[in-house]
Amino acid sequence: MSMPIYLDYGATTPLDPAVADAMAPWGADGFGNPHSAHMWGYRAKAAVELAREHVAALIGAPPESIAFTSGATESNNWAIKGLLTAPGQTRRRIVTLATEHSSVLETAQYLAGIGALVTVVPVRANGLVDLGDLERALDEDVALVSVMAVNNEIGVVQDLAAISALAHGVGAVFHVDAAQGFGKVPLGVDAMAIDLMSITAHKIYGPKGVGALYRRPFTVITPLLHGGGQEDGRSGTLPTALIAGLGEAARIAGRRMAADHAHALMLHERLLAALSVPHTVNGDLHARWPGNLNLSFSGMAVPLIQQLPGLAISSGSACAAVTGRASHVLTALGLAEIAAKASLRLGFGRFTTAAEIDAAAAQINAAVQRQLEDAA
Repeated sequence: MSMPIYLDYGATTPLDPAVADAMAPWGADGFGNPHSAHMWGYRAKAAVELAREHVAALIGAPPESIAFTSGATESNNWAIKGLLTAPGQTRRRIVTLATEHSSVLETAQYLAGIGALVTVVPVRANGLVDLGDLERALDEDVALVSVMAVNNEIGVVQDLAAISALAHGVGAVFHVDAAQGFGKVPLGVDAMAIDLMSITAHKIYGPKGVGALYRRPFTVITPLLHGGGQEDGRSGTLPTALIAGLGEAARIAGRRMAADHAHALMLHERLLAALSVPHTVNGDLHARWPGNLNLSFSGMAVPLIQQLPGLAISSGSACAAVTGRASHVLTALGLAEIAAKASLRLGFGRFTTAAEIDAAAAQINAAVQRQLEDAA
């Protein structure tokens, strides 16, 4: 059997060969601990600091505001728990959206169990938050507003600058989960007045197991990991090779952002044009990252994904795939559970070809048509 066509870029992206090359020197030979005071340590530290500069440059931040983590889940946990438990923090409320990633929603619910108050604001049928609804959820007891930049399941892009203005209007800190947006859409921490931003490498052709947290100067958060005090409070020995990979992935993304967007948009439009069976695009058609396309097909008796062995795709987030539950993002848009389970998330990007998109569309058309005929 031939390999399936990989269309699950929302779960993870292929490693860019240039990123692999940037990581290679920091394995067998460049094994030094970047915190050590000798030649091997100094070399590793220089690689780490260069990567920090690349990550910071992509969001318009000073390098010293970037702390490396194991990925966006850790960064989200650190940002949210760290702010709510910071010394002198008297505010107790977290405000977030119903379509956020589980690492935000579950962290908020954990804090609710120990005394925090959590408000989850619904979204409209297109996946975008109504700014009026969000404003009505805010008051002077709100410590943190946490909103994703690009939704991991439906690709919609929230109006971060407007949301930030609302959050700051009541004196709250604004956190952005940028796991799916970093390196794909412009994210300026000053232009958008973002106080905390979570970043990961493996969504932008970098390695798994590494990410970062941007923290605006004077934004106080308590450490999530205690120990040697590396990374301004995030303790643990830094993985030089992984960090070098994140840095190179960020550097390439900054150079290729416009070209990557144009390529993803071309594939997006090509796929929609090639679909000959009835379908609905989940999420706003315009305010979106085009490399994420979530589709629903009516009349499906069994989950469509089971009928597409030639495609490596998903029906929701990779984190939730093992549960078998309908996507909380799609149900938040108003889809019934059966419709949510019959939906497909297709993710594509830098290394996806037009021929792969054509083949995928043909397979989807055939699978949907078979089910419609069987149901007739």
